[in-house]
Formats: sequence, structure tokens, C-alpha cells
Amino acid sequence: MMAFVGDFKQLVKMRLTMTVVFSASIAFLIGSKQQGDIQWLNWVILTLGGFLVTGSANGFNEIIERDLDKLMKRTADRPIPAGRMTTGQALVLSLLMGIAGTYTLVSLNFIAGLLSVFSILLYAFIYTPLKQKSPIAVFVGAFPGALPPLIGYYAAFSQNDLAAFSQHNAAAIVIIPLVLFAIQFVWQFPHFWAIAWVLDDDYKRAGFRLLPTGKKDAVSAFMVFFSTLLMIPVSLLPYYFGFGGITVAAVSVTGGLLFCWYGLLLLMKRDLASARKVMFTSFFILPVLQLILLFDFNAL
Repeated sequence: MMAFVGDFKQLVKMRLTMTVVFSASIAFLIGSKQQGDIQWLNWVILTLGGFLVTGSANGFNEIIERDLDKLMKRTADRPIPAGRMTTGQALVLSLLMGIAGTYTLVSLNFIAGLLSVFSILLYAFIYTPLKQKSPIAVFVGAFPGALPPLIGYYAAFSQNDLAAFSQHNAAAIVIIPLVLFAIQFVWQFPHFWAIAWVLDDDYKRAGFRLLPTGKKDAVSAFMVFFSTLLMIPVSLLPYYFGFGGITVAAVSVTGGLLFCWYGLLLLMKRDLASARKVMFTSFFILPVLQLILLFDFNAL
């Protein structure tokens, strides 16, 4: 039983899945604060549904990439390439999770369920095959990667609440969720490009082309730096639109400048150590921004 649990955790990419669920759940709480009331049962339902949907997308990803995973050191021990789980077993698990997760999110509202289906399809069946073909895969993958806060925010509203807000406060159901989406969308570029730089040798074994030029060169380093620079104005959008306080602005600027500094180091040195600094900074800068926004949120 413990062996299956371990394999299941690898199939759903537990660390990645929990990161996604975290961002969706924080967005749900922000949406709840916008309405003035937190429905904790709905938060639990969102967390469960988000876990199942994300686990499903990751499962399909590992099924599609099973032969490529055998070629890379960091993925060779995953259950399918290692032979501990058949493709059929993984497919059944992924389908069940996808159906159950979508049904769970639809029970909150139709938009959340629809976006979850879109995220599975875009991540597993468009982004995944593109990783071998073109660096544009990172751009395509940024869309499903940025959907969790959108799903989480909308999940905080009932269908009737969404209809009501659209009549008297459209900004609450348009501007706030789109800004949450934009922050996570832009964040993914320095995040994934830094990972691609660090894991370039392993990725090359599978033929993945994720760096902007496909190589660890000056142009790729500049794109990483430029994307860290973009994080500052994008993360200031909550303050600009009035639903983030001064603490949000201060953390956005401070964190953004630190991110930019490591991006600049990578541009100047183009070495592994600098890429790791960008990567590790990306791990904490997004959840910190989301948490600060939650606690310094002003309803529109």
C-alpha cells in the first residue's frame, strides 16, 4: 500500500500539485473577502477539486512523456518509466481524477468547472507535445499554469453572486481575477526558464526545448532578466487598481528588485549558480505575494 501511495504521489507530481492548489485556495479566500464572507466548506471542496484536476493533468503529462522520462535522470524513477505502474493504470487514475475534479468544481460554479477542463486539455495535450518542438511551449504552458488563481477566485462565488456582481460591480469579477491571472502568468517565465537553464543537460536528453533560444546564451539570459523585470509592474497592479494596500506595493517592489538582481547576475555571468538563485527566488516570491495580497486586500 505504501509503495502505491509513493507512486501515486510521483504520478500527480505532489509538490507541483500542492503549489497549484495553494495558489487556487488563496485566490478563493481573496474572492471570499471581496464578498465579506468565507464559506469554509466551499474552500475544502475547491481544494479537493483543484487537487484532483491538477493531479489528472500531471498524470496525462507523465503518460504522454513516459518514453522521454526514461531518458532523464530526474524522471527515470517515476512509476511509469520505472515499470511500477502500467500506462493503463495511470490512464484510469488520471481519467477518474479529471472527471471527479471537474464535477467537484462544477458543484461550486460552472465557470470554475469549465476552466478546469480547459486547463487539463491545454496543459496535457497542447503544452506537453510542444516541449519537444519549440520554446514557445513555455508561453503556451503559462496559460494553464496561470488558471488556478482564476479558478479559485471564481469558485468563491455562486452563479447567482456572479450574476449580481456583473450588474453592480463588474470590476470585482473582471479586474481582480485577471490581475491574479496576470501575476501568475508573468511569474512563470523566469521560473521555468531558470529551471530549464539549471536542468538543460537533462532536458537535452529528452529533446526538450524550453530556453528562449534553445541554448544557454546571452539572449536566453536577457529574456530571463527581462521577465524578472516585468514582475515589478505586474505585481503592483493590485495596488494600482485599489484592491491591494501599501504593504502589497512595498513587498512587490522589494521582492521584484531582488528577483531582478538575480536575473541581472544571470545576464552578466550566464552560470549555473546565478540560474539557481533565480529559480529558488521564484519558488517563494509568488506565494509571498499571494499571501500578502490576501492579508492586505481591500474589497472593490
